Amino acid sequence: MDKEKIDKKERILDVAERMFSDLGYDGASTRIISKEAGVNMAMLNYYFGSKDGLFTAVFERRVSTFRATLQNINNENITSWEKLQRCVDYYIDRIISNSCFHKLIHRELSLSQRSELTKTIIDILSKNVIEVKKIITDGIDNGSFKADIDVEMVIATLFGTKYYILNTPQMSSAILERDVENEKVMEEELKPRMKSHLKNLFKAYLLNEDYKNSE
Repeated sequence: MDKEKIDKKERILDVAERMFSDLGYDGASTRIISKEAGVNMAMLNYYFGSKDGLFTAVFERRVSTFRATLQNINNENITSWEKLQRCVDYYIDRIISNSCFHKLIHRELSLSQRSELTKTIIDILSKNVIEVKKIITDGIDNGSFKADIDVEMVIATLFGTKYYILNTPQMSSAILERDVENEKVMEEELKPRMKSHLKNLFKAYLLNEDYKNSE
């Protein structure tokens, strides 16, 4: 694919991500997206086939960069605990900086009328789960993490904490006594608080006593 075609495809993906985030899946028609991207419908359909195909491409592009970072973290010559801390930092930073898009994904996962699209989203996300799981299981194998931990619940805690705070802003604001929907509060107060909480929680639950004492 030549550079001009790649640029046009990336332009469509950039516009589609913004439109899906702003208008939701149902509100962002392919006609609106093609007009905003400055391309005709034939070109959009040529690259992506359908609205589902376009949404999947937007999602895959966003998630694949996180997967690449997780793979790089897994390949670093650092301890399993350091890898998990980096994973927490990067995950929270990325989610908060793209909160509208991740709210959109949460809405799609909670709906049942587009089962094939939901399955595709889960399949793509599961590849990232595998990378996080590898960090934890490697830590068990090398003895830095306890052998009897519930690996799946650790991953659910990492993902679930973020999902709850972002997708139930009224209740989360009441619990945390901070305005979750205030960008400055989220960036300066709640993001560091989430990172610290998850790291302290995982440290207490995961680390073997010998490893804790060597810290």
